[in-house]
Parts: sequence; C-alpha cells; structure tokens
Amino acid sequence: MNISELLARHARKFPKKTAVVDGETELSYAEVDRTVNRLASSLARFGLGSGDKVALYMPNTKEFVCSYFAVLRLGAVVVPINARLTAAEVQYILAHSEAKALIAHDSVHQALVPLVGGSDITWIKTGKAEEGWLSLEELIGSGDSQEIVCPAEEGDEATILYTSGTTGRPKGVLFTHRNILTVADMIVIETKIDRHSRLLHLMPLSHSAPLHLFFVGGMYVGATHVVAPAFSPEAMLELVERHKITHFFGAPVAYLLAAKHPRFTDYDLSSVRYWMYGGAPLSREEVRFVVSRFGAERMMCLYGLTEAGPNGTYLAPEEHAEKAGSVGKYAALHCEVAIVDENGQEVAPGEVGEIVLRGESVMKGYYKDEEKTNEAIRNGWLYTGDLARRDEDGYIWIVDRKKDVIISGGVNIYPKEVEDVLRTHPAIADVAVIGVPHPEWGETAKVFVVLSAPLDSLAEDCKRFLSNKLADYKIPRLYEAIAELPRNATGKVLKQVLRARETVVQEVQGR
Repeated sequence: MNISELLARHARKFPKKTAVVDGETELSYAEVDRTVNRLASSLARFGLGSGDKVALYMPNTKEFVCSYFAVLRLGAVVVPINARLTAAEVQYILAHSEAKALIAHDSVHQALVPLVGGSDITWIKTGKAEEGWLSLEELIGSGDSQEIVCPAEEGDEATILYTSGTTGRPKGVLFTHRNILTVADMIVIETKIDRHSRLLHLMPLSHSAPLHLFFVGGMYVGATHVVAPAFSPEAMLELVERHKITHFFGAPVAYLLAAKHPRFTDYDLSSVRYWMYGGAPLSREEVRFVVSRFGAERMMCLYGLTEAGPNGTYLAPEEHAEKAGSVGKYAALHCEVAIVDENGQEVAPGEVGEIVLRGESVMKGYYKDEEKTNEAIRNGWLYTGDLARRDEDGYIWIVDRKKDVIISGGVNIYPKEVEDVLRTHPAIADVAVIGVPHPEWGETAKVFVVLSAPLDSLAEDCKRFLSNKLADYKIPRLYEAIAELPRNATGKVLKQVLRARETVVQEVQGR
C-alpha cells in the first residue's frame, strides 16, 4: 500500500463521488485521478521519478491536491512549503531538500520570482506560462491519462515537512508512506471519519496535522474535502454551514477568533461531529470559553508532534467538562506515551518530566541530519521537548517547552504558567514570556503583552494581578507592551524573534 493508491482505489470504487470542493468547483474522485495521471506523465517527461524531491508552494486549493498526488504517483517525494514563507526561506528549503522541481500557485508565485533561473530547478505555476515558469494547466492538458501505477512501497520515503523553525533553521522531517498511513488510520478510527464525512481544510496543508491526519486520513476512507486558501473566522463559519462539514481541525487561535465573531449564533453548525484543535497550547480558561460556544460534546484536543506523524494523545469530548486544558490521559491508536526524567525513567504523578512518544508513525529521521535524529529518537522513543505532569487521575498537563524554561537564581520558572494567568487579565489580549540575561541570577523573566485596553502602569498592574495567583519567585519584574506577537502559520509564538529583539536592544544599550 502507498498513499497514491488511496486515490486510485477510490476512483475505481466510486468514481462519481465528490472528492474535492474548491470554491464553486467540484471534482469527483475519477476526475482528480485522471488529472493526477496526466500531470504525473508530464512531470516524468522532465525526468522526475522515484526518490526525487518536488516542492509545493501553494495555499489549500484543488491544484495542491492534484500536484500532491501526481508527485507521489511517480514514487517521488513531496516537499510542501507554507505559501506565506519568503523567497529566502523557500530558497533554504529548496537547497536543503535538493528539490528538482517546484510547483507554485499563481496567487503567490511572485514571491519566488527572484529565485527563478538561479538553479537547475524546474519551475511550474498555475495559470499561464511566464518567463522561467511552465504552466501547470498546460502540463495537465498535454499529459497522458493512462493509469500510472505508483511504484512506492510502504517503507519508501513520501514526504519531507520542514519544521516551523521556532528555534532557528527549520529541519526537514522525513516520512515514509507507512508513517503517514499509520496516522491516517489512527485519526479515522479515533474521530469516526468515513466516506460520508465532509472535511474542511483551512489550516495550511503544508503542516503535519492538516496534511497527514485530515487530508490523507480523509483520502484513506474516501471522504469529501472542502479546501479554501486562507482562514478567516467568517470563512470558517460560512463554509461549515454551506457544505455541512462533519470534521474540522484548527489551531486554537482559529476557534478563539471564530467564537468571538459577532454573528456566531447566526450560523448553523449542527452538522459538525468533531471540532478538533491542537498545534499550540490553550489555557484552561480559553478552552472553557471555546467549549461554551462550540459545545463540549463535540470538542477534541489533539496533542502530537510533527516528528511523531503527528500522533500522541487526545482529550475526548466527554472529558472536557472535568479536564479542559489537559491533553488527555492515554495515547491515541498506534502510539505509546510516557513522561520521563533526564535518565529516561518514568516520573511519579505530580512530577514534571518530558513527554516521549513511540509508534510506527514516528519520522524516519531528520533529512540529512543523523546527529539531530539520534538526539530526538532514543531507544525507540521520540523525545518531544515538552515538559508535563500527570495529575492524580492520570491526565497529562503541558507545563512548557523544555527549551523555554527559565532558570533564575537556581529555580525553574515555566513561562506558560505565567502566560496562562496573564491571559485572564481583562486588559491583556496576548502575552509571551521569555528569559533574558541577568548579571546576578543568570536569567530573569520578561513579559511581552499585547493590550486590549490601556493600563496606568503596565508592570505594577501585572504584578498586582499575579501576586495572589503565583509564588513570588515566579512573578516577572520586566514588562513591555508591543503591537502584536510574532507567530508562525500554526499560531505558535516565535519566541526566538523576541529573544533576538531583546538581544539587539541590550547591545544598543550597552554601547
């Protein structure tokens, strides 16, 4: 079995069933499969074949779907790139992945024009051909519709996903067909996705959960996929109502924004069986707010890591009433979870340790980086870098990222703990805490806040607000208001940007 065969099989089984909806366009499984064969045959004429890397620089569109499967049909490796990345960021990924071709969408291809002609890469875009660019539609039109049988086996390489680069240069996470099919199988069973399901894809398909769990998962059973190029709260609510969506996965910020939409109650969202969220932490209060709008009986929290497929744990709908804010108790299907100390020994309930995961969905490794692969995978366990503790009932609560822990005067301060409290402040819209150098304590905590209302004294007001909620040593002394926090496409705060900003400020002040 390979991923390409999922599409081919469903095209034979129910050729007229709607596979993809993109705006006013609907494509059946047979239509998608024919397009994929045509495109794959044209790509083969340019010498692309088994093991070659092909990058996709596209928002969520029907062209992404067809290009993704056309690359896989040749036994080649897909390298999805977020369509919001800059030319410099794309250039790094192309060079590192050794991509032989790139397929871009006409709506975003202009960002890459400076790169065209500077390498041996074949440049392809939707719409009309331009200088240096071939036309995707012309390639499809000139292609052969005769069936191409994908040569890949389960153990062959299928995809390289580049991490968000929140700690520096992104790493290429390499997956086999088996890795991806394992998580696709997991999600359809855990969330009851079947051929009658209708999935809405608003989160970028260049990321692991949208792509591997919900896109490939939906293809695994022959579901209908509704794709849209960009998220907005209104688009989310309108598309759910119009297309009778049954399953939606979104970053927490998507739910927070949609829940605050002034016409939220005007939309009929009754078709949804599961509202799923993950990819960034939510405080207990934020989860409760979202649940109050979308309904606890349909909310599911997914915790996992790109490097794990993603696979990990989940908090089921019926568990939200008691354990909102937790990431669940048990590992999902095909996965094991433990919380361990520095020696790899499982910690006792209530103690903080690192989450480790094990299962067939775990990446083959970091592309061209054996050293980092061996650091991440030890004795068959993937070390996530997430610190957590189990409560008395066995539920897992994320404490923070291991790399974000601030050691001040020999004691640990967990930024997430401070952030969760400050998010409940009525005048604070967003917050991030980082460690900055201190001459005596080694590090001290600094808070960056986005205000929704003015404060007389930012530092004093925040300290008072925290004073009866956190121990004194956990209360930061440094505060700064900024217009917005830097985030990546999945909503994660780019703390390295804040750290770099702070370093520049200190260097200027030290002159």
